[in-house]
Amino acid sequence: MCDPVVAVVTVPTRKNLWDMARPEQVLVLEPQHELKFRGPFTDVVTATLKLTNPTDRNVCFKVKTTAPRRYCVRPNSGIIEATASINVSVMLQPFDYDPNEKSKHKFMVLSMLAPYDMTDMEGVWKDAKPEELMDSKLRCAFEMPLENDKAHEPESYNTVDSSTSSIQTDHAAPPKSASASLDDGEVKKIMEECKRLQMEVHRLREENKQIRENDGLRKRKVTAAATTDSSSSIMSALSTRDEGLSTRVLALCVLFFVVGVIIGKLVL
Repeated sequence: MCDPVVAVVTVPTRKNLWDMARPEQVLVLEPQHELKFRGPFTDVVTATLKLTNPTDRNVCFKVKTTAPRRYCVRPNSGIIEATASINVSVMLQPFDYDPNEKSKHKFMVLSMLAPYDMTDMEGVWKDAKPEELMDSKLRCAFEMPLENDKAHEPESYNTVDSSTSSIQTDHAAPPKSASASLDDGEVKKIMEECKRLQMEVHRLREENKQIRENDGLRKRKVTAAATTDSSSSIMSALSTRDEGLSTRVLALCVLFFVVGVIIGKLVL
């Protein structure tokens, strides 16, 4: 007699239903599964994640991580236009590297097709339905270069300066397109500000020149006045000296006259 067969019925959990509802990711990720960071980790180390939109629709994206205080991502959200690509810089902050510690950090790239009438990026994410969201997960790997690699090979990733801001994506402003350049309005404002500063510098130079000219004229007047006073003092001194000389000559004449009279009387 055979034992009865017990059928096992698996009840789908909420997580399984969530995964079943999500469509396949439309963005192409490079790399697809792993972000590699190559030390030494005494400074900021950057890995680049390239996101490509092969569709004919604009795609909204958002980058999240399980360790937001350890990484800085630029840009961490935005819109990728149809058939366009964007490079996302993932910057690992400096830390004490332990080769025996395995990295458990992970990143998730969320995406959805941008609505045709989209006006508010945050509103789009809040109102998004589960069946509209797509995601891809990447793990992080840390590598230390070998001694031979340090001597003969350049580092795989650039080291850049970075702020200590978190990569929480809920407060980031979306870029208008995949390009990171300034728009025409901002460039025009910068040019106008430069022109205004140049005019201000020119005006200050003219004022400084006028002040120096006025100062030179005032000094010449003071010098001329001082010269006039000095000449008057010299003339007065000479006049006084001449008067003194005349008085002494007169006194000598009188003395000679008196002596002559006395001598004449003696002779007589």
